[in-house]
Amino acid sequence: MDDADRDVYLAGLTPGAVIDHRGTTFTQPLLDALLDALHDPATGHPRLGFAQFESATFQGNAWFRSATFQGGAGFGSATFEGDAGFGSATFQGGAGFGSATFQREARFWSATFQGGAWFESATFQGNAWFEQAVFERSVSLGPLVCAGHVVLSGAVFSSPVTLSFAARRLECRRTRWSSTAELRLRYATVDFAHAVFEYPLTIAAEAEPFVLPNGQTVAEQAVAGAPDSTVRIATLRGVDAAHLVLADVDLSGCLFTGTVHLDQLRLEGLCFFDKVPLNTLRWHPVRFTQRRTLAEEHHWRASRPTAVRGWNVAVFGAGHVGPAQLAPVYRALRKAFEDGKDEPGAADFYYGEMEMRRHDRTGTSRAERGLLHGYWMLSGYGLRASRALGWLAAAMLITIVLLMGFGLPKDSPKQEATGTVPPGGGKITFEIDKADPQNPTGNRFTGERFEKALNVTLNSVVFRSSGQDLTTTGTYIEMASRVTEPVLLGLAVLAVRNRVKR
Repeated sequence: MDDADRDVYLAGLTPGAVIDHRGTTFTQPLLDALLDALHDPATGHPRLGFAQFESATFQGNAWFRSATFQGGAGFGSATFEGDAGFGSATFQGGAGFGSATFQREARFWSATFQGGAWFESATFQGNAWFEQAVFERSVSLGPLVCAGHVVLSGAVFSSPVTLSFAARRLECRRTRWSSTAELRLRYATVDFAHAVFEYPLTIAAEAEPFVLPNGQTVAEQAVAGAPDSTVRIATLRGVDAAHLVLADVDLSGCLFTGTVHLDQLRLEGLCFFDKVPLNTLRWHPVRFTQRRTLAEEHHWRASRPTAVRGWNVAVFGAGHVGPAQLAPVYRALRKAFEDGKDEPGAADFYYGEMEMRRHDRTGTSRAERGLLHGYWMLSGYGLRASRALGWLAAAMLITIVLLMGFGLPKDSPKQEATGTVPPGGGKITFEIDKADPQNPTGNRFTGERFEKALNVTLNSVVFRSSGQDLTTTGTYIEMASRVTEPVLLGLAVLAVRNRVKR
């Protein structure tokens, strides 16, 4: 079409006209001229009827800001070489962007989708902005691929929605879902702070690339530089987790403080949490038993003056929380695991809860902290069997040494019977007595004495009396061992049970 014909065509357009520009190549001035021809004086913005731009190429920036598409809007397989702007646009019919390619930024700020919206197999080489967009009907966004961020912050979904994204980052801050929603993701780091949903919402990681209905695999070249396809949750702060389901996601960097109803969170599949640091310095006296921890505990421990190497420092904007705030979070997650019948998994969060209570100097009294410290040292809050068994072995060894040195008598006292024969005969009365045990002298550490001390100690472990003759000191040693050693054995048994029970 030459310039004269183009001018005639544009002059004949009126607001709300049907547009068919499939396969057309638009420069920015040409697109501006088209939209000017469709300018509605009543609203001050372009108004299009049924608009077909399938396979069109927009060489410059394509600005459809505040435009109204009264019929369907078809941009399938279109290519946007510059920025694409649909801010505040209204799609009264269906909006189809299937297989479209956005080579730079795609902006759908405050856009309203009154009909269906399709972005199946769309590719965003920049960021995709859907801030404060409104989706009034059921939509299926994706599967699409985005090399940058997909921003849904402030968006509103009024009907059931399925989002399938392979993107570097997904931001859903203050996003509102008024119906069920399912987010199937790959590669993404998800910011879910203060999101609102009234019905079940699932965030799940996809292990394999998305597959289209025709069986074709969605190409992921735009995110080929990503280290892996793991989905990471960055924050759930301000979220009511009563209806939230997380499946196969990485929670090692997730911020949980401020999450409501965290005890009702459902974790499915394999969800990862952070671990305590591994101490690679063999000479260092501090050792940590491996357990699942929260990112915020890492941040708190890393900020302490006595922090050892390996705790992760807080990222910008994470804020500062301490043991008083973290103890309820650990408690809620423990209950979530227990409700899911995963008692061994809940054990790590019970340990974290007790650790936070032990370090909390605001809500935990000094006496309670002392008791918790002792409980931690003896058995790791009833979860470290090796620690309790180590203390038991040490207590038994000390008992044996003390008995050999001070508790066993020099010789076993012998019974003596004495009696008096009445004059002229008659009944004889005998008195049987036993001499007091004598304190040992000479060589006290012999094989015979070790065997006797071991017998006394083993009986004390199971709270039994050996019947062995002991000195006064030995009696008190046995009494002390009969109190402490069964307790340590019980703590070891408790720790094993807490790790294997279902």
